[in-house]
Amino acid sequence: MSVQPSDPDFEARVRASYARQTAMGLIGATLERVAPGEVEILLPHRPDLCQQHGFFHAGMTATIADTAAGYAAFTLFPADASVLTSEFKLHLLAPAEGDRLRAVGRVLKPGRTLSICETEVFARKEGRERLCAKLIGTLVVIRGRDDIKQAG
Repeated sequence: MSVQPSDPDFEARVRASYARQTAMGLIGATLERVAPGEVEILLPHRPDLCQQHGFFHAGMTATIADTAAGYAAFTLFPADASVLTSEFKLHLLAPAEGDRLRAVGRVLKPGRTLSICETEVFARKEGRERLCAKLIGTLVVIRGRDDIKQAG
């Protein structure tokens, strides 16, 4: 889908907001690519991000998938708006096994109040990527809330 951001400085706004996400720093996830209606986040493997079988924990997969969907939506929001997730459903399709996860969030349907997004999460093992999870979520445009930073 071809979409146009309403804020010409959307990439700087997204990157600044992402930098304030201390949870992403905690787990070592990086925002690799920002485009209108799409973002990509990478999460390198670390043993402390895994469950008992050595796969990335589903919570880590969900965290980067939700964040990718949120920032994909945020790329299209007005400059004075922020973003929050309203809901998401995550399908775990295969073990998240490998040296990194890559989450690609995309806007399916932008809206003035609600945007519907999807994220595909790929696990890379031995140089090959495998789709391991898919998220569908609803993101909310937040305006006029003093308790939520307007910059995201």
